[in-house]
Amino acid sequence: MNKLKRGLPLALLCAGTLAWGQVGITGAVEWDKMEVNAVISIDLASTDIKLPAGRIRGEELMAAEYLRLIRPCILGMRADSSSTVGDYVERGEWSLLEAEHFALRARSVPPSLSPDFRRLTASYTLNLSAISSALFQHSLPEEITRTLSPVPAPSYTGIIIIASESLPVHGKKGAALLLPCLFPKIWDANMNLIFERNMLDPASGLMVRYAPARSIFSLNPSGLAPDVAALAGERPLRIFARGVFGVTPTDPIIDREDALLIISSEHNRRLLREGRLVIIIDESALRNELGVGTPNNSAPLRGVAEQY
Repeated sequence: MNKLKRGLPLALLCAGTLAWGQVGITGAVEWDKMEVNAVISIDLASTDIKLPAGRIRGEELMAAEYLRLIRPCILGMRADSSSTVGDYVERGEWSLLEAEHFALRARSVPPSLSPDFRRLTASYTLNLSAISSALFQHSLPEEITRTLSPVPAPSYTGIIIIASESLPVHGKKGAALLLPCLFPKIWDANMNLIFERNMLDPASGLMVRYAPARSIFSLNPSGLAPDVAALAGERPLRIFARGVFGVTPTDPIIDREDALLIISSEHNRRLLREGRLVIIIDESALRNELGVGTPNNSAPLRGVAEQY
């Protein structure tokens, strides 16, 4: 496999065509749902496929192109602040074959024709918990950071870190929005590492969930949207992030006082170990568009996907 270009945008990574016509991918990584939702389309008008007899051939061609189009979208996904999923493959921590098996386990909707009968489309949904679990290299979690000077701390039902606005970037000038990834680290203001992926119980599947700010301002007693309350409970510890860190700004920095509320209590440390963590981020960061090269383009695109 050619070396992945870390800085290459997902839109370019996911472009793809066939020599005789256009097959494209659209969709997004939806971090609030922890899903990849993709649509594969073929432009029947620019091919020699004639309906109705050619529909089966069109569906077969779309199925054949699915892996080629979705593979670089998976490999380009942000795994942590310095790595994509493709970097994990390059380092031998995951294999390309396993990535393809993950892609083939997608939930799919059978192909359908557009109202004008010019396009055939099929939808696929990939659950990020499956890829997250596949990338774990441990069977037992490491101990979460403790403190020699514990403070009195209530027993919370979950942890919510609020990082929905631009925050100072540690070690750099300026500010940035926190961006989602599969394995963010949590740091305190003294840059002590509080939590990272090897501290998560692999049985939990996902290290974190992401949500928009409106999900913590619901009109109910807890103020939480149902999906957030289901994970963080009715009495979560709410923390405002004070900064972001990482090659890509994926890691929240929290006050030392807030960090002590977590690490002073075995109950609260277990919340992190069980993945009962929600990070509130700007709504614009919750969706990463997948691709270009859709059948509406006037000219075929040669995609980087062809390199794999």
